[in-house]
Amino acid sequence: MTTAILVLISLMWIPIALFFLGKGEARGTGFATAMVGILTILGAILQAAVFNDAVTAGLLFVHGIFYASVAYAMLTGLDDMRSVGNVSLTTCIVSAIYAVIYFSGTPLIAQSSYLGMASAGYAVLTFMVWLNANGKFPATTIAYSLILWTILGLWVPAFWLMARNALPF
Repeated sequence: MTTAILVLISLMWIPIALFFLGKGEARGTGFATAMVGILTILGAILQAAVFNDAVTAGLLFVHGIFYASVAYAMLTGLDDMRSVGNVSLTTCIVSAIYAVIYFSGTPLIAQSSYLGMASAGYAVLTFMVWLNANGKFPATTIAYSLILWTILGLWVPAFWLMARNALPF
C-alpha cells in the first residue's frame, strides 16, 4: 500500500515543481494536488485500519493534509500563503520527529537509515515551503529540490520495495 502512495505523491511533487518553474497553471496543478491529498489521506486511513500500521499512517496523514492545503491555495488563488506555510512547518516538525525515530529506532519501530534520510528530506522540503510562504526562500530552489526528492524520497524506495521487497539501505 505504502509503495503505491509514494508513487501517487510524485503526481503532485513534479507538477508543483514544474509550476514553480513557470510551466503549468494553478487550477490544473491544484486539482492534481487535491486528488493526491485526498488519496494520501484515504491511504493513511487504510494503512492504519487495514494494515495495522499507525506509524506510516501518521506520516501520511500530515502530508495528506498539507497537500490538501496546498491544493486549496492553488484552486482558490489564495494571496497570503502563510496559513499553508504554517501547515508546512507543522509537517516539517512531524517529519523531523519521524527522521529521529527512524535513525535511532525504538522498541516498536525498527531502525532504518533510508527511512530516516527520506523523512529528513521531507522535513527539509516542508521547511523550505514554510520559508517560501513567508517570503524568505525562492520557489525555484523548492522546484529543483522537489524533483530531486521525488527520485530519492519517493521513487527509489517505492520501486526498490516493489522489486526487491527491501529498502536500498
